[in-house]
Amino acid sequence: MSPYRAKLELMVSGELDPAGFAHADHVGVAFEALAAHDFFRALLVYADGLKMLVEKAGVPEKFNATVTFAHISLIAERMHRCPAATAEEFLSGNPDLLRRDLLGEHYSAGRVDTELARRIALLPDSGRGT
Repeated sequence: MSPYRAKLELMVSGELDPAGFAHADHVGVAFEALAAHDFFRALLVYADGLKMLVEKAGVPEKFNATVTFAHISLIAERMHRCPAATAEEFLSGNPDLLRRDLLGEHYSAGRVDTELARRIALLPDSGRGT
């Protein structure tokens, strides 16, 4: 079992330690969820797992529906265009998905930082600087 698959299983069960769960872990775990389930089931599994993780960390306000939906959508699209056998291979072939500013290409400044964006998945708008 891959390390990311193990983290997904721990996240889903509520047993994953949030300490040290890095951005690469988010991408790798999303890859594993998408590899195991159809898109909407993967989204549900991943989002519910993230909610449990931030609650366990004592920061439930950090969950962001817009960021979660956008990232898993980008990862799913990239998995379709650039197939990879493992999460590690996928991460290696898609280093841009690890950029913290990735959503800035799709969302204007501040759009994903709102209370509404934390509660529901907002659609992208025109992106940078608008």
